[in-house]
Amino acid sequence: MKRKEVYLIVLVALLVIAFFWSLGLGDVHISAKKIIEIFENQMFNTHNKVSFTDKYVLLNLRLPRILSAMLVGASLSLCGVIFQAVLLNPLADSYTLGAASGAAFGATLAFILNLFYISAFSVSLFAFLGSVLSLVIVLYVAGFKSNLSSINLIISGIIVATIFSSAIALLDYLASKDVAYIMFWLMGSFDSSKWQNIRILFLVLTIVWFFAFFWADELDIISLNELSAQSLGVNVVKIRFIALILATLLTAVCVSSSGIIGFIGLIVPHIVRFIIGPKNRLLSIYSVLLGALLLLIADTFSRSFSFQIPIGVLTGLIGGPFFLYIYKIKVKKFV
Repeated sequence: MKRKEVYLIVLVALLVIAFFWSLGLGDVHISAKKIIEIFENQMFNTHNKVSFTDKYVLLNLRLPRILSAMLVGASLSLCGVIFQAVLLNPLADSYTLGAASGAAFGATLAFILNLFYISAFSVSLFAFLGSVLSLVIVLYVAGFKSNLSSINLIISGIIVATIFSSAIALLDYLASKDVAYIMFWLMGSFDSSKWQNIRILFLVLTIVWFFAFFWADELDIISLNELSAQSLGVNVVKIRFIALILATLLTAVCVSSSGIIGFIGLIVPHIVRFIIGPKNRLLSIYSVLLGALLLLIADTFSRSFSFQIPIGVLTGLIGGPFFLYIYKIKVKKFV
């Protein structure tokens, strides 16, 4: 058995173990045996006796939260893979490019306008429009038609993220009610995970993953050299445009579901490249699995304390030093 296949099996096994471990952990402890019995009762309508409290906590509180954490972790990691491939930038992800801040602005606007009570799709749409606007501004300021340098992109992303953060603060100030909920949500939270959001997230993730998987060869060529890709007949402009739109859409759905969760899309692709290699087809598979695993573990720890730590704060504390390492060690050869 090849080394890569072993890593894949280990990743899947760890994800399954973490899934059941997280389901049982919390104020109401549920054993693995009870978890299996509840799932059997729900799926096959068996007559085994299960506690109503355990069943309610498992199916209505923990399961949506855990699935949402896994899907958001997988999605942000895949966004990082795509952004880094098409922009030729090791520091590119939805957080550093300002797309997440733009999506948060759009989602906050939808919350304040009470569109959330109409449909979760309304929040996702506003988040998408905000993230597209922020990405367009970043690419325009950085010089999309010329050579995109790492420093220009990151500085542009910081500027745009600051502007949108200020705009979000203004909206929070104007919204006298629900401001505490909005602020906590913006720091990253899976408390309000709903099945409708999970279905939207799963659908968009599936579409974007199929793109990343089946166009992986083109992404490999683009990530090596844009001129070489054009000489080999790859339509760089078309693929880059589609990739950026899809990754931005996925970012928007993530932000509308869980708020801003930074650095997952930056950390995971680099870990996978170090272990597996730079091939985008493998990156799209392993990054999705590792991203789901890491964010699931992080969220489980964040809700295990007597006071709940916002998941975005936790990932920021972990991802910030990693960001500095990547900038210090790797970015110089891209400038």
